[in-house]
Amino acid sequence: MAIANTVLTNSAATSIYTSSGTSAITTIHLCNTTGASVTANVYIVPSGGTAGASNAIYTNLSITAQNTYIVYAEKFILSNGDSIRANCSAGSSVTATVSSIGI
Repeated sequence: MAIANTVLTNSAATSIYTSSGTSAITTIHLCNTTGASVTANVYIVPSGGTAGASNAIYTNLSITAQNTYIVYAEKFILSNGDSIRANCSAGSSVTATVSSIGI
């Protein structure tokens, strides 16, 4: 199992995980480390694609101050080069942690 941590920006969606080979995403944690609510966007992007409305899995997800939103009920299977990208409404406010396993 692998863990990847990324601090999100408030600009274009940043890659928080890129699959090498085929992998399963077991959890995604979005931790708001600030004292104010923020929103986050998360995208599952096919290899060579760009983040946008057609591949959003969360849009304007509100995360209250100093709380964590956890995605764990559904597993995502990614092919080589597929990625998970994210951004937030206030730069450096959210740390994204992705847990994955190769399959």
